[in-house]
Amino acid sequence: MRLNSKNPMKVLAIDPGYERIGIAVLERLPNKKEVLLYSDCFKTSPKLSPEERLFLIGEEITKIIKKFKPTSCALEKLFFNTNQKTVMMVSQVRGMIIYQAMLNKMSVFEYNPSEIKIAITGYGRSTKYQITDMVKRLICIDKKISYDDEFDAIAVGLTCLASEKF
Repeated sequence: MRLNSKNPMKVLAIDPGYERIGIAVLERLPNKKEVLLYSDCFKTSPKLSPEERLFLIGEEITKIIKKFKPTSCALEKLFFNTNQKTVMMVSQVRGMIIYQAMLNKMSVFEYNPSEIKIAITGYGRSTKYQITDMVKRLICIDKKISYDDEFDAIAVGLTCLASEKF
């Protein structure tokens, strides 16, 4: 896709989770400047059934896609931990997000945590603090962010804009 004033690059960036999902929409302007259009940490209640939580996440992603009309979707790859139940639930969230992206004719890009760390800080073993600090330096954020998930989503979006040829 060629970048021009009529067709800037917009990416829906997601740090997938089950209880908390980091979501950001970033745009690269023709002058190659990245702009944060939206970011949030969407939360679901553990009191809801897994199906209800997945449905609410899907509704939120659909709403954001309709509002911002991103051309690409970037996701952090799943990091396997010892809790298999959590891994399965996050896998379901990722599958639903990829489905929605493809349904809306978006390109899908996935990055593992070390790729994101290298893109943001230049070091594959950066700490959460180092990632957050660099994200604040790389892009203007005009609100208080309370959860790392939101910073992680912004980092995923910056990685996509820096890594892919559009």
